[in-house]
Amino acid sequence: MGPVYLFDIASSHAQWMSLRQAAISSNVANANTPGYKAQDIEPFNKLLDAKVVAVTVTSPMHIATGPSMRAQAMRKGESWEVVHSGNSVSLEQEMLKAGDINRDYSLNTAIVKSFHRMFMASAKG
Repeated sequence: MGPVYLFDIASSHAQWMSLRQAAISSNVANANTPGYKAQDIEPFNKLLDAKVVAVTVTSPMHIATGPSMRAQAMRKGESWEVVHSGNSVSLEQEMLKAGDINRDYSLNTAIVKSFHRMFMASAKG
């Protein structure tokens, strides 16, 4: 059995969510500051793409590969509206991002808990 990278990925994701939450908090705190430009950090998938995780296939039928399974670039439309004061913070968008982080954090912890239970069950025999 090779090394298990799930805990490293979960830890990196938690750090990324912490940084993104700090950027969102800064945006909300400066929502009325003239000339303030909304900030965000790079998506986590760019960090994840830098990590190499080898997938082991024991049968060609287990994992379907081909054109339908390739990752496709998604276009994200940012609609930062700059008001007359030069501020580009949209509180609605920032609250949606904060909700996304909350959901991602819950999913992250649920996956780590499940993996930990499976790992402990396999270690006990």
